[in-house]
Amino acid sequence: MNQNDINNLRGKTAVVGLAESGCGMASGWSAMEIMANSVHDALDDAGIKLNEVDGVFAATAFHSMAAMSLSEYLGLKPKFADGSQIGGSSFLSHILTAALALDAGLINVAVVAYGSNQKSIGGFKTISEAMPYEAQYEPRMPVTAYALAAKRYMHEFGASREDLANVAVSARDWALLNPRAYTYDKGPLTVEDVLSARPIVDPLGKLDCCLVTDGGAAVIMTRSDRAKDTKNTPIYLLGAAMEHHHRMVSEMPDLVRTSAIDSSQRAFKMSSYKATDMDTIQLYDAFTINTLLFLEDLGFCKKGEAIELVKNNNIGPSGSLKVNTNGGGLSCVHPGMYGLFVTLEAIRQLRNSAGDNVGERSGGGWIDNAKLSVAHGNGGVLSSQVTNVWGVSETL
Repeated sequence: MNQNDINNLRGKTAVVGLAESGCGMASGWSAMEIMANSVHDALDDAGIKLNEVDGVFAATAFHSMAAMSLSEYLGLKPKFADGSQIGGSSFLSHILTAALALDAGLINVAVVAYGSNQKSIGGFKTISEAMPYEAQYEPRMPVTAYALAAKRYMHEFGASREDLANVAVSARDWALLNPRAYTYDKGPLTVEDVLSARPIVDPLGKLDCCLVTDGGAAVIMTRSDRAKDTKNTPIYLLGAAMEHHHRMVSEMPDLVRTSAIDSSQRAFKMSSYKATDMDTIQLYDAFTINTLLFLEDLGFCKKGEAIELVKNNNIGPSGSLKVNTNGGGLSCVHPGMYGLFVTLEAIRQLRNSAGDNVGERSGGGWIDNAKLSVAHGNGGVLSSQVTNVWGVSETL
């Protein structure tokens, strides 16, 4: 397959509806109810009826066959479904699969969805088999794996805990501008707050780790020719790619270089844009180390240079790079699998610039005149990486 064949997907499909549900604490709601409510709200946002959906894509930690379970719950009989589970990046991968199915004419309307009630039920159901080379050490997964990567990054590039803390501080500054964020009313963070927080796994403390919340989300996709006739501004999928090089962190080829290097290069190539063209950058920040690694691996700076890039709130509201503008998994929402939320934020920023009413935010929560956004998902222990590039109509 040559590059022209790959680029046949560029701009062929669009997201026309989106919604989230139950974010924060959704006591009394099941994971399925949260997910289904997100689907209904996303369809309403798109102005599309439930009975028009013929493609269903879903993954959760609560349903072994999530796409079938969701379809049954909603009363749908899809022509195509995918419940592939590759961790928190699953939904960005589902978007790529949905685009393929739409472009092939197999389906006409796709829903990509997620739901979790992990906070309100007091835990997250494990979906991982025992890791044979690691279980004997009794690691506290996944945080142990990310702490290992952080420790290696500090050793290799001379980074400090303060450098990691800068990421958490900027994420909180964005959350303070977003009434949807779980920490919206919690006040700002300082580097010292992060450093003095309860230790979890060295070198990561509590505030280096993502939130634990309930929440669900959904997006509605269709082909670009139909997208122009829907209720709100369509946002077009310009590029998408996935890659994974390991499952267990002990098998990761390089603890500070992820397969996001490869997925992002191919996604940007398909989109015909570069990393530096992006107006917003939405990264899967389950831990502070993620943001440093992905800024480098997606091409916003060279390896080892992210520690300088995140200083002086440069990835916060006053900075030059608009990273995780909702507050991210560190300060907005993180219901166990965060990938669909980086997608929602990328698309919301573009729709707001296009004049859609996508909810109130104060101050600099919206990025003026945003035309291009990248959403990057991560799954497992820095394992699966999926990059999606989104744009408004004038970027086609």
